[in-house]
Amino acid sequence: MDILLQQIINGLVLGSMYALIALGYTMVYGIIQLINFAHGEVLMVGALTAWTCIGIMQSHMSGVPGWVMLILAMLIACAVAAVLNFVIEKIAYRRLRNSPRLAPLITAIGMSILLQTLAMIIWKPNYKPFPTLLPTEPFLIGGAVITWTQIMVLSVTAVSLAILMWVVHYTKLGRAMRATAENPRVAGLMGVKPDMVISATFIIGAILAAIAGVMYASNYGTVQHTMGFLPGLKAFTAAVFGGIGNLAGAVIGGLLLGLIEAIGSGYLGVLTGGLLGSHYTDIFAFVVLIIILTLRPSGLLGERVADRA
Repeated sequence: MDILLQQIINGLVLGSMYALIALGYTMVYGIIQLINFAHGEVLMVGALTAWTCIGIMQSHMSGVPGWVMLILAMLIACAVAAVLNFVIEKIAYRRLRNSPRLAPLITAIGMSILLQTLAMIIWKPNYKPFPTLLPTEPFLIGGAVITWTQIMVLSVTAVSLAILMWVVHYTKLGRAMRATAENPRVAGLMGVKPDMVISATFIIGAILAAIAGVMYASNYGTVQHTMGFLPGLKAFTAAVFGGIGNLAGAVIGGLLLGLIEAIGSGYLGVLTGGLLGSHYTDIFAFVVLIIILTLRPSGLLGERVADRA
């Protein structure tokens, strides 16, 4: 029972990060039917930016509490990621909106490789330890262990999701996003500016990815130029799992995928005496993707037009 509880905690932490990343995929797809495969690299840039900022602050602001450094670094990372995604959308995707589906897909893959290469040049290819800025004393919950970093991940994710849902459902921008997702041409006739809405969607997705990147780096303690590829691919799997284009589906898909990975690898490790388990964590995500695409291509919740934004 202790093993199950521990894996549930680990799965919720992992799934929370997948959910934040998956929301970026599903928001963009919901509005312009584009899979932005460079989204994982935006996460990577956010994490590496935060790593750089924390290093500078530790050198020049040594008296500042660690949690303050982490928040400041996260805010700067969000700003950098937002600018980056805005530029990507304007340069790489905007001119291809009316092109065949294959053209923007190839462009997205090319942008992903380009960002990885640029990050490798700027930050070098070696793995870099991410500073531990929060207290390391764990808490015991019924025999399971949870750390301050994991509590931060769960809390920040919950707050971010609440803010996003408020923006989408109760603000003028959110109404414009939903209108653009349903019919961009008609929304334009009603006074909505589709280009502005699409840019705002990319910016919001980048902010969520940067937050996820900083939390991912904090949880695993390392950053590197290829760190965004696998989480990005798994988050895409989560978005498809829940129903691509559906906000609630992205969240549910992310959480379920995290739980499946954690519980599956945890019990696989126990059953094989530690020979298997963590080494085979990645396989669960793609087994889920194959099953979902085979049995229910629209995902668990399907694609609901009203929630596309």
